[in-house]
Amino acid sequence: MSNSKRMYLNFVSILKEKNITQYKIAKETGISQSTLTNWKNGTYTPKLEKLQKLSRYLGIDISDLQGEGKGDKRLPILGNIACGTPIFAQENIDGYATPCYMKDADFCLFAKGDSMIGARIYEGDLVFIRKQPSVENGEIAAVLIDDSATLKRVYYYPNEKKLVLSPENPKYEPLVYIGKELEQVQILGKAVAFQSEMK
Repeated sequence: MSNSKRMYLNFVSILKEKNITQYKIAKETGISQSTLTNWKNGTYTPKLEKLQKLSRYLGIDISDLQGEGKGDKRLPILGNIACGTPIFAQENIDGYATPCYMKDADFCLFAKGDSMIGARIYEGDLVFIRKQPSVENGEIAAVLIDDSATLKRVYYYPNEKKLVLSPENPKYEPLVYIGKELEQVQILGKAVAFQSEMK
C-alpha cells in the first residue's frame, strides 16, 4: 500500500470517529473532492499545506493525520463478527492488520451485517477491539454468546441482573439476557476504532 493511500485510510478513520463526511471536509476546507479521490487511489500525496489545513480543521496533530509511528503495530485479524445475528467466532488468525488511526487495541475483526450502521459501522469494516471483561453502559463491545460473537452497544443493569445488547439499526430488536442466561454471555472487549475504505 502506498504512503498516500495509507494516509488517506487514516484520514477516513478519523472522519468516522468524529462523524464528519468527506463531502463536508472538502466543502469547509476548500480541498476538492477530486484531490481527495486521487489521494484515495494512491495517485496523489497531499502537500504539507493541505495536511496542516486538515489537521487544524479536525483539531488533531498532523502526525495523527499522517499515522506516524503507528505503522509498526500489527494486530491479528480473528475473522468476522456479526452486526446482526450472532455468528460463530472463528478464533483462528486470518492475517494481520496495520491500524491507520487507533489506540490501544489487541485484535481486530471484520464486521458482518448491518445492525450497527447507526454507529457508522458497516459490513466489511475492520473493527479494532481492546480486550477487557466489561464496558461502560452505552459503549460498543464484541460479545461472545455461547460460541457466537456479535458487536453491540452494551447496557448492564446489576440490580435486575439484566444485560441488553442493543443494535444501531431500528429493524433489529435488542438481545436481552436475564439471571442465569448471563452465564452464556462474555464481553470480549471494547470496540475502540473501526476503519474502512471510502468508495
